[in-house]
Amino acid sequence: MINKKVRSVQEALQGVENGMTIMLGGFGLCGIPENAIAELVQKQTSNLICISNNAGVDNFGLGLLLQNRQIKKMISSYVGENAEFERQMLSGELEVELIPQGTLAERCRAAQAGIPAFFTPAGFGTEVANGKETREFNGKMHVMEQAFKADFSIVKAWKGDTAGNLIFKGTARNFNPCMCGAAKITIAEVEELVEVGTLDPNEIHIPGILVTRIFEGEKYEKRIEQRTVRTK
Repeated sequence: MINKKVRSVQEALQGVENGMTIMLGGFGLCGIPENAIAELVQKQTSNLICISNNAGVDNFGLGLLLQNRQIKKMISSYVGENAEFERQMLSGELEVELIPQGTLAERCRAAQAGIPAFFTPAGFGTEVANGKETREFNGKMHVMEQAFKADFSIVKAWKGDTAGNLIFKGTARNFNPCMCGAAKITIAEVEELVEVGTLDPNEIHIPGILVTRIFEGEKYEKRIEQRTVRTK
């Protein structure tokens, strides 16, 4: 029987080295691999190229790696909630490649599907298209974008089984599914890890074939970026 379970986050991150390119799932602070990020901080892995929609917030998520200067380059679509991200980008301390959000998602999905490149109209006529091939389709200009090439993909799911099958909860189905299988090695951390056969096959969002290692995480904070409440 296939068993992709590893005993700890430390075992899951074996092989992650300085200078590697890593995809990290999540949107803002929703569905981020909290345990894996904390371990990268602990390991002091440096010169990382991180592919993620954004970089968490100050003092949490990928913001912790930024504070420790462990990230060499961010490939993302949004920087607005992280003051340290913004400061490092504007000062030139951090390399940043800003990508339209849909293009970012599709470059992940293309890597997952084994498609080397695709054409999209997003970004044509802007600096996003600089140095890239462009072509007209149906009277509209498109930009060629290449699939990402990453060493590791680290995602977070609600439930998973020992074969690597995953179920995401709510809006955690953001960048996590399209990053599964989009790198050489995919690591999934889950809130609850169960035996094979426990999950309803009709509820599984990502099949285990796209996951290399899986472990059960601990102590999820699940922070909210901006909590807004109605005045009484």
